[in-house]
Amino acid sequence: MSLKNKYALITGSSRGIGRGIALKLAECGAKIGVHYYRNIDAANDTLVKVRERGSDGFVGQADVNQTEEIRGMMDEVEREFGKLDIFVNNARPEIPEFYKPPMEIQVGQWQQAINSQATAFLVGAQLAAPLMGSGGRIIAITHSPGARSGSWQPWVGMGSAKAAMESLVRYFAVALARYGITINSLSPGVIFGPANHVDGGVLVGLPPEVQRAIKAWHEAGWCPSRRTGTPQDVANATMLICMEESSWMTGQIFYVDGGASIMDAIFPLELQGAA
Repeated sequence: MSLKNKYALITGSSRGIGRGIALKLAECGAKIGVHYYRNIDAANDTLVKVRERGSDGFVGQADVNQTEEIRGMMDEVEREFGKLDIFVNNARPEIPEFYKPPMEIQVGQWQQAINSQATAFLVGAQLAAPLMGSGGRIIAITHSPGARSGSWQPWVGMGSAKAAMESLVRYFAVALARYGITINSLSPGVIFGPANHVDGGVLVGLPPEVQRAIKAWHEAGWCPSRRTGTPQDVANATMLICMEESSWMTGQIFYVDGGASIMDAIFPLELQGAA
């Protein structure tokens, strides 16, 4: 499958899922705008790997919590590429900046989550769409248990922000369908990459015993595929949505989780046929 002559911007693409998406799209021929906030070395390394795959691009810095910096990032895209075919909204703050349960989260932490996700997607989509022609793709990376449950208490800020972003996906899908631009969300499950903060997912920063417990839970059958995911799994799904053949799919939430989201916690695994 080819994305030759396509131009993509992936926020938060210096590492983790964003890096995986950037490298997959580059492998398919797309030119890549590599966005970062703090880690310029990781961003430059992503661009090196993009070029190793026979593509090219540029590195740009922005704080997606700041509307004017998002605008500056899109201006840079226009200067460097002249247009935009694919916009992937992926960046998010570090866990300590928002990870508090409902009765403890401070307004500033709440705003950090909401602004970096829902507001950043709102502004990013508004600015990306005019750079796109028919066939444009806007993709939100979500993962929002907050839209379905309240059990993961310290995720209240990010869960609510991701749920708001999924709602925005539907509104933008209606608004932009007439222009041939599709808007979809990918909702990853538990993602572990290599055991480092650059190539792995956010969960590689958790204590080793917590990582082992999460993996054991999935491998026991609570994920029907009996494994956790990788950034490459999410990148592969992103690539499929970006293809011309996906032009009839818009306003959808695609779960990339090995089937974990369809399991029912009410019944034991052996009754679900997953043990």
